[in-house]
Amino acid sequence: MRLNQSRETENRAPAAFKTSVGGQALMEGVMMRGPKKMCVAVRQPDGEIFTEVTDVPQRAWKKWPFVRGVCSFLDSLVSGYHCLMKSAEIAMPDEAGEETKFDRWVAEKFGKKGTDFVMAGAAVLGGMLALALFLVAPTALAGLVGLFVPLGGWRALLEGVFKLVMLVGYMALVSKMKEIDRMFRYHGAEHKTIACYEAGRELNVENARPCSRFHPRCGTSFLLIVILLSILAGALIQTESTLLRIALKLALLPVIMGVGYEVIKLCGRYDNPLTRVLSAPGLWLQRITTQEPDDGMLECAIAAVLPVLPEDPEEGKW
Repeated sequence: MRLNQSRETENRAPAAFKTSVGGQALMEGVMMRGPKKMCVAVRQPDGEIFTEVTDVPQRAWKKWPFVRGVCSFLDSLVSGYHCLMKSAEIAMPDEAGEETKFDRWVAEKFGKKGTDFVMAGAAVLGGMLALALFLVAPTALAGLVGLFVPLGGWRALLEGVFKLVMLVGYMALVSKMKEIDRMFRYHGAEHKTIACYEAGRELNVENARPCSRFHPRCGTSFLLIVILLSILAGALIQTESTLLRIALKLALLPVIMGVGYEVIKLCGRYDNPLTRVLSAPGLWLQRITTQEPDDGMLECAIAAVLPVLPEDPEEGKW
């Protein structure tokens, strides 16, 4: 009897448990990250699920409030890009297997470290392009409008409108792409799997299927909170110089990201009227960035999360 009970509870967490385990959607798969392990699970062309488990480096900054927000974002950017490229190689071996001359040159001259450095650089470059799109461009556009219409104190509001329109418009446009739509469905599978685990249910497709695809502790929510906080910070910048406004916003960005991360931690840990209000905009945006997964996608997400769950759920508390 005790043996059966042990098997039933093996893949369960305590009821109403808030875990730090999370991940991201990949090409035909999911990456899950726990306190000590990270797992990539990708559906191969033959239908089998490939899994790869690696250790998660233990960083001192994870315990530093506000600092951990920026460090966590950069760390997730680099590791997430690496996992995304890995999934592309597995899910689409014919397309991803073609090495360029540059790839071969880097591998020959610098080995694996050189390849990792190039991948990290590509991830950082992607982050810089995102900054240009969602921070620099709105400020520049508002400055352009200000040349023809006196904006006064309304400039910060106009910048905020441009930011939100660009973010929501970008998400809506890319969601129409077949590959991105499938990634958004895997994103939904990731959230449902985490919700199933946090609800204390055994991790299987039947239990995960009815769970919510929306989760307050999500990268989409973090991005939106950072943008909303940047709008508030922009209202405090009084200068009308577009270049100076951009420079000040870039200087304030680490602070904004640090605060935004702490807000996400608050929303992920507690469920009360305040956290529900703070979570609402991000959950709304997740209606675009998460879609209903099929059972195969849920299987992939479950395969990714099982190897990273801590033996003691208390170790993975959010």
